[in-house]
Amino acid sequence: SIFQDIIQNMGGLSVIGGMLSNCVPKVKEKALNALNNLSMNIKNQEEIQVFITQVCRTVESAPLNSDVQLAGLRLLTNMSVTSDYHQKMINSIPCCLHLLSKGTERTQV
Repeated sequence: SIFQDIIQNMGGLSVIGGMLSNCVPKVKEKALNALNNLSMNIKNQEEIQVFITQVCRTVESAPLNSDVQLAGLRLLTNMSVTSDYHQKMINSIPCCLHLLSKGTERTQV
């Protein structure tokens, strides 16, 4: 929690979020995983929420069952624990339903 606060206070969340637009899948995956880990902090969620639309687009455009898609889904799961950001994810419901029917068990979970 202390490290999460330090990263947030030094502007690290926007730097990590900026990596979501990187075209290298591994970089995008690592950025999503980092944001996912940092999203366990409510203060961080307030900053991370600005990337939700971009994360949803990433999940929708990533290859089915890919590491990038799974990392994005994990972040969206953490961000949806409270109802604060559901409205930002609502347009991705058809994609999520598709993933539930076509994805592997890992993706479905």
